[in-house]
Amino acid sequence: MSDNIEVSVICNAYNHEKYIAQALESFIMQRTNFKFEVLVHDDASTDSTADIIREYEKKYPDLIKPMYQTVNQYSNGGAISKRFQLPRARGRYIAVCEGDDYWTDPEKLQKQYDQMEKNPQADMCTHSSVVVDARSGSVIKRIARRDHTCIIPLEEVIAGGGSFVSTNSLFYRKALLDNEPPFRQILRLDYSMQVLGALRGGILYIADEMSAYRANVENSWTQVSRSSSLKKKQHFNKVNLMLKQLDKDTNGKYHWVIFKHRLKNWLKQRSLGFKALREKK
Repeated sequence: MSDNIEVSVICNAYNHEKYIAQALESFIMQRTNFKFEVLVHDDASTDSTADIIREYEKKYPDLIKPMYQTVNQYSNGGAISKRFQLPRARGRYIAVCEGDDYWTDPEKLQKQYDQMEKNPQADMCTHSSVVVDARSGSVIKRIARRDHTCIIPLEEVIAGGGSFVSTNSLFYRKALLDNEPPFRQILRLDYSMQVLGALRGGILYIADEMSAYRANVENSWTQVSRSSSLKKKQHFNKVNLMLKQLDKDTNGKYHWVIFKHRLKNWLKQRSLGFKALREKK
């Protein structure tokens, strides 16, 4: 940590020319009584994403800190945040927002920072959000787990799966990643990150709606992972392995809720298996 940076915003972008400006504007509009930095990683975009980021870098050199890849790193090992973003983060806290999403409240960072400072037993803070259609911009649904600020227990996070809260609502202590348990080595996606964030003292939740997640973005990870029954099945298999390891890592303390979620995944896998057979015909 240096220069008294309190929060590092991690923004990973790839071919987000339609959306990246709105994401960056939503970071710039943040009103805080502390310093923060915006770490943008462009993964060798083939459109004008990098050019747009460069424009913002020139305009806000003390805030926007980009990294431009010439070779796509997601296809060369993945783990973009772990390999490239987190090692250069100077803040005590990490906030996350992909290049195709955006924040809607100019006090989002301040509200989450204040709550985390008041609640040292919590490692992660989230909030309610909306899901918007990438094509029309219309609201598809709202992700709101409570109508008041509270602590949501780990059991509920496990049962909720990866879409329990929106990724761009995550705000966590950087130290959380210093000694990650084995289950995180199996699956480095939103679900295991939310579980990790809730492991010590639950997730701190703010009821204010402060971000928008874009659905139906062309070539997004979600869209690619759902492009076939086989890919969905592979994903469920990995989630199942992660949950088995989580059961071990927590000495069976959450066995029942883990068992129920594994059963739910197994039923989904069976359904996908039948669908895959039909697709082959």
